[in-house]
Amino acid sequence: MIIVTGATGNLGSRIVTRLLELVPADTVGVSVRDAGKAAALAERGVRVRVGDFTDPDTLQHAFEGASQVLVISASIRGAGAVAANIAAIDAARAAGAQRILYTSHQAAAKDSLFAPQLTHALTEEHLTRQGVAFTALRNGFYASTLGHYIGAALESGRLVAPQDGPVSWTDHADLAEVAAAVLAGNVTLDGVTAPLTAPQALDFEAVAGILSDLTGRTIERVVVDDEAWKAAAVERGMPPQAADFTLGMFRAARRGEFAVTDPTLEAVIGQAAVPAGAVLATMTAAQLAAR
Repeated sequence: MIIVTGATGNLGSRIVTRLLELVPADTVGVSVRDAGKAAALAERGVRVRVGDFTDPDTLQHAFEGASQVLVISASIRGAGAVAANIAAIDAARAAGAQRILYTSHQAAAKDSLFAPQLTHALTEEHLTRQGVAFTALRNGFYASTLGHYIGAALESGRLVAPQDGPVSWTDHADLAEVAAAVLAGNVTLDGVTAPLTAPQALDFEAVAGILSDLTGRTIERVVVDDEAWKAAAVERGMPPQAADFTLGMFRAARRGEFAVTDPTLEAVIGQAAVPAGAVLATMTAAQLAAR
């Protein structure tokens, strides 16, 4: 049985939807924290069981009979994220999975300036020591992240943020397509993959230009000092730790950590990746319609 964790999340739900187009529903199981949110999957014949990375005892039941387990990285921060990911990997191995997949990141590294990349690097390191076939899917930076910034830009005409650098923004749908293809056996990606990215990297200056084209009015890119940005963010209600976390992304971007692109994703899905401009167009239309 193919087990997918986090199957009601943004990425996991897309993976399961695509996977069910490739394999019979009775060969798919999902591990979720809230079974009620997966009721529609259960109605389709998918095995739904409760599993929580922070409660490893639940994973033995959730992963029972697994031939493959896709561990979608824990959506928590700090050392707890590493422990949670490792618990899931250990449970997958104990369940007898013949392959363990993990959603890593293109910039996973112990010296990254963005905290999640340290989590991914440590998780990958643990995964390589399990003596089980594995795939660490080094996903490109989610293009959906741009949604946190364009609302204010469309409202004010100014995209205000710290200095950044090029990022190979990649659409969830394309990343889900890759994961589903590997789980279904349509393609083999062994070990740590090449970066799974869209073919173009854009900085916020380019994003502002695209927004300008989409709206027909100038969206100005405004660079602010890191500490000035943090102070303003905290004043608006962002917790200081969250502000520091976000600053890590900008610092890593301007060091070039997310500037890498690679053709592997497009080779696997057999078509052009969704460009960041198309993602921005969808977001912009939704933002403007909501006004």
